[in-house]
Amino acid sequence: MELIQYAFNNIELLGTRTLEHISLVSVAVGIATLTGVPIGIAITRNETVARTVLYIASIIITIPSIALFGIMIPILSTIGQGIGYVPAVIAVLLYSQLPIIRNTYTAINNVDPALREAARGIGMSANQRLRMVEIPLAVPVIMAGVRTAVVLNIGVMAIAAYIGAGGLGTFISRGISQSDPRQLIVGAVAVSLLAIIVDYSLLALQKRLTPKGLERAASSP
Repeated sequence: MELIQYAFNNIELLGTRTLEHISLVSVAVGIATLTGVPIGIAITRNETVARTVLYIASIIITIPSIALFGIMIPILSTIGQGIGYVPAVIAVLLYSQLPIIRNTYTAINNVDPALREAARGIGMSANQRLRMVEIPLAVPVIMAGVRTAVVLNIGVMAIAAYIGAGGLGTFISRGISQSDPRQLIVGAVAVSLLAIIVDYSLLALQKRLTPKGLERAASSP
């Protein structure tokens, strides 16, 4: 009961922190999508390059988030952005690369060769095949990678409160520093609920972007 009362008493601040959190994650994952999808497509042309890129992305995602935020401080301090919004977005952008690049690479590689041959047979160029056949068929898997990146980094972004980035992690950090379980639990629950809501919203978008033919094929026995 006390937790609910605390949440209601701070509903305005909770809303503000939620919008901050959404903004941070949206910008980071949005940029990661704009960079990761083209990289995932490009590395399908060369298996050696693909292994190297995926290996580097795998190494980045294994770095503890608090350590990565810490690394950003001295690097970005040289341009006056050592703490706050910029290092948080860059760190989450880096964490988002692996699921997006890997899913894009896998999706494009797994397009049925017969469909590629059919497209080639009606005179499509390589760019036309990519734009009109391969990418539409790869959308569900690519979107699954984006969903993974978003849900993962909603949690990671909570730690960005320790470098002054704001967001829902502020409740968690203050709850720990002030030994106040109300703030800690409210912050943790808010982060979890946000992740669930955003994941289902992106799932709905994924279904909307999936070609109708693929939907019917997936639902048929």
